Amino acid sequence: MTMKKKSLMSPIILAILLLASFPISGQAAETIKLGAVEPLSGTFKNIGDRYLEGVQYAAKVLNRQGGVLGRQIEVIPIDSELKPDVATRKATALILKDQVKFFCGGTGSSVGAAMSTVAEQNNAIMFSYGMDAASLTGAKCSKNFFRPGTNTDMHSYALAAYVAKSKFKKVYCIGQDYSFGHESVKAFIARLKKLNPSIEIVAEVYHPLGEKDYGPYVSRIVASGADLVFTTSWGNDLTLLVKQAKPFGLKAKFAGYYLSDEETVSAIGESELLVGSIASETYMLTIPTEENKKFIEGYYKDTGAYPFWLRGKAYTGTMFWAEALKKAKTDDVNAVIKVWEGLSFKGAAGTWTMRACDHQGQAPIWIAEIVPQSKFMKLPYVGTPIMIPPKEIEVPCEETGCKMK
Repeated sequence: MTMKKKSLMSPIILAILLLASFPISGQAAETIKLGAVEPLSGTFKNIGDRYLEGVQYAAKVLNRQGGVLGRQIEVIPIDSELKPDVATRKATALILKDQVKFFCGGTGSSVGAAMSTVAEQNNAIMFSYGMDAASLTGAKCSKNFFRPGTNTDMHSYALAAYVAKSKFKKVYCIGQDYSFGHESVKAFIARLKKLNPSIEIVAEVYHPLGEKDYGPYVSRIVASGADLVFTTSWGNDLTLLVKQAKPFGLKAKFAGYYLSDEETVSAIGESELLVGSIASETYMLTIPTEENKKFIEGYYKDTGAYPFWLRGKAYTGTMFWAEALKKAKTDDVNAVIKVWEGLSFKGAAGTWTMRACDHQGQAPIWIAEIVPQSKFMKLPYVGTPIMIPPKEIEVPCEETGCKMK
């Protein structure tokens, strides 16, 4: 090799050596990992799958925009099996092995409570867009747990406000027999009695998760003379409750958190019990905002489907989390906690604000009557909703029981 060739090659070799010395596989290229804790097997798999799809779609949108902090979001599915011990064991393994410090989930308040403890013990963040038990941001609150969205108190208060002004006179209350079911039903009863004591609560009943035979329950509802059944049951429990009510000649309408569940509606099929019933949620396809219209159009273009219910909730909650990371300009947990407190985010379902005192999101609830058909389904489904503003359903910090450490 001549001296001239050596002189030409030297800068090239030097540049290669310099590039090799930089940590290009370090933090700049490293993904931000988000563990999605959902039941991905068993009876409530259809709930977990849809929540996961919403999280994954949020990551897809963020990554297409360049990621967050210049890094791609990597969603790691975690099958909780709807068991707190299973969820926490798998999450802890990810924390220790892969340094995962962000987790989310929407199914099972008992799982949420356990994950809140794991997050606090390991200085991670757990956020939930669907684990609604008020205690998670109340007596069980933690600086490492955030709930973008609403809780059982807020959700039940919104439905109570709507029912209080309605034509209904007798309400039969039924929910699932665990923390979420009890908290949601009791909050509704307390608020309705305050807003309209003339409406009679004829019963307060709880059934096991995964109940198969609702005949005895429906018989008692019919015998009570109730004209409205308030229920916060979800998934297959809600499907069976409504389907098994028809043979008993139940005439009452339903009011509940989850009547905008497209799979429940599809499983029930044509039912006069649904038309005129009342659905409520933090996200509905029929929310009449420009942001929601754009979200639906983008989702449909990408997937060929609509972001029904859980997908929209999980998507919005995940985007709110990403906003906190962007504002913090780092993925340091302590910095994200500090920035997320008091942060507002405008999304498809309106403006959500994260309250600092208990990490409970202050978000509107949307309430709609079910109509015979909509542009999204040929079965009875939610019509255009009205918005119940956060201020009308908030619980003052001093009344939540939260003592943030």
